[in-house]
Amino acid sequence: MHAFATHEISNQFDERTDFDLLATDAALNEALTRAGADWCRPQLSQQARLLGGAGTWKLAAQANRHTPELQRYDARGRRIDEVEFHPSWHALQALFRSQGLASLPLRDPRPGRWSAWAAGFYLHGQVEQGSLCPGTMTMASIPVLQKEPALWQALQPGLYSDAYDPRDLPLAQKPSLWIGMGMTEKQGGSDVRSNTSWATPLGSGGRGGEYLLRGHKWFLSAPMSDAHLVVARLGEQGPPACFFVPRWRPDGSRNGVRLQRLKDKLGNRSNASSEAEFEDAWGVLVGEEGRGIATILEMAGYTRLNCVLGSAAMLRSASVQALAYARRRMAFGQPLAAHPLMRAVLADLALESEAALALSMRLAQAYESDDTPQQRAWKRIMTPAAKFWVCKRAVELMGEAMEVFGGNGYVDDSLAARLLREAPVNSIWEGSGNVMCLDVLRAIARDPEPARALLHELLALAEGDPLLRAAAHTLAQQLQLPPAQLEGQGRLLVQRLVLLAQAGLLRHTAPQAVADAFIATRLGAQATGWVVGTLDPGRHDVAAILQRAFPD
Repeated sequence: MHAFATHEISNQFDERTDFDLLATDAALNEALTRAGADWCRPQLSQQARLLGGAGTWKLAAQANRHTPELQRYDARGRRIDEVEFHPSWHALQALFRSQGLASLPLRDPRPGRWSAWAAGFYLHGQVEQGSLCPGTMTMASIPVLQKEPALWQALQPGLYSDAYDPRDLPLAQKPSLWIGMGMTEKQGGSDVRSNTSWATPLGSGGRGGEYLLRGHKWFLSAPMSDAHLVVARLGEQGPPACFFVPRWRPDGSRNGVRLQRLKDKLGNRSNASSEAEFEDAWGVLVGEEGRGIATILEMAGYTRLNCVLGSAAMLRSASVQALAYARRRMAFGQPLAAHPLMRAVLADLALESEAALALSMRLAQAYESDDTPQQRAWKRIMTPAAKFWVCKRAVELMGEAMEVFGGNGYVDDSLAARLLREAPVNSIWEGSGNVMCLDVLRAIARDPEPARALLHELLALAEGDPLLRAAAHTLAQQLQLPPAQLEGQGRLLVQRLVLLAQAGLLRHTAPQAVADAFIATRLGAQATGWVVGTLDPGRHDVAAILQRAFPD
C-alpha cells in the first residue's frame, strides 16, 4: 500500500450494467408471447442488449448531467430560439427512433404491434427516461393529425420515419419529424378552459385554415420539436381550439414561437421543457372549431399510457438495481439480500414491478383492439386509473430502492438518485392524481356499458379466489354510491380498481408464488399498510419471487 493510502476500497459495487434487459425479464417475455408479439423478439433482443450495455448507461448519465441550454440569438443577434443538447442526448434519441418507437403501433398492421411497442418503450425507459418524452408526444399526435388529410399527407413520411434528424429546418426539408404539445398556461394549469392565448384567422379560417396565434405557454414540452399541437382560443373570447404550430413558416422564415427560458426541473433533466410566447405564430386549425380540448385530449389518452409504461420501467430498473446490489454488498457477515428484513423489501419491490408491467401490457392490448365495450373500458377507464396508481407507487418505491444503497444512493451521481428525481413527473404530467381520478369517474358516469363490461371481466379474473371476489364485490358496491359522495372517495375507488385488476392479471399470468404474495399483501389480511417490506417472508416463497425478478 502507498505510504499515504489509509485503506483499500472493498465491498463497494457500482450499478449493474452490461446485462441483457430482455433475457433477464421473464414476465416481459411471457407478456410478449401472450400478446402474439413474438415476431418482434429478434429486434427487441438486439435493442435490449444495446440498452443494457455499459456504454448506453453512460450516455444516460451524461445526458442528465449535461443538461440542455437555450440559445436565443446567434452570433449576429438574429433570434433563433434553439436548444443545444449534449451529444449523449442525440445518441439516445437516435436509438429510440431507430427502434420504431415513435410510430410503430400506428403504422404496422401486425397483431401484437402495441405490445411490441410497449416492450421497446419499457426497455428504453429502464435506462433513460427523459428521452421518452419527444417520442411519446410524436406518437400521440399521429391519430389527431391523421384526421386532417392535407396536413397528414405532408407529415406522414416524416412521422413514420425511423431516422433521426436533429437539424432545425423547415418541415419540408426534414426526413424525420418530432411533434410536441403546448396546453398549460400560468393562470390555469389543468384548467385548460382558462387559457388566454388566442388565434386570429388569415382569411376565412375554419378547419384546416391558417391562423396567427398570440399568447403564452407556461410549459411547452420538447421545444426543439419540429412542430407543436397548441390550444388557443378562437379570438380573444372564443372557445378553445387546437392548432398545428411549426417552428418554421411555410415561406421558410422562423415562426413567431419565442422561447423565454428552459425550466430548471427536479428531474427529467435530459429533456428540455420551456416557457414560450407566441408572437403572431403561424398555425393551422386542427379538428373542429371550438373543440380544442377534446382534440388534444385524444393525444392525452396515448401519453397517459406512456406515463404508466415509463413508471413501470422505473420500477423495474429500481428493483433490478436494488436486488443486484444487495446480492453483492456484505453486511454483518452475509450479503444484504440474505437478511430476512431486506428480503421482504426486495420481494415487495419485485411484486410491485411485475404488477405494474402486467397492467401496462394489458392496457397496450386494449389500444390495439378497442372495438368492444370491454376493450374500450380498459382504454378509457383503466388508463387514467393506472396512471394514478402506478405513477404514485413509483415515487414511493424509488425512495425505498435508494435506501438499499444507503448513503451511496443519496449521492447525486447515483442511478437511484436520478430515478427518485425522475419519478414524480409521470404523476404530474398529463394530469395529476386528482385529475386522473375525476377522469375515471367521468368515464364511468358518461358511458356505463364499458364500466359494466370491465367489472364483469374483473369478476371473471377473480373466479376461484375468495380475496379477489370479495374485493370485486366491494368495488361494485362502491360504484353504486351517488356521484357527489363518490367523488370524495375517488382515490379510494381508483386504488381498489387498480389493485383488483393487477391482482387478477397476476393470478392468471404469473407464477403462484408471485400472485399469492401480491394478493395477500395488497388485498388480504396481510395488507397492514403501504410501507414497503411489511410482507412476511416466512409466509411466501421469497426465493422464487426474487429469482424470477432478476436471475442470480
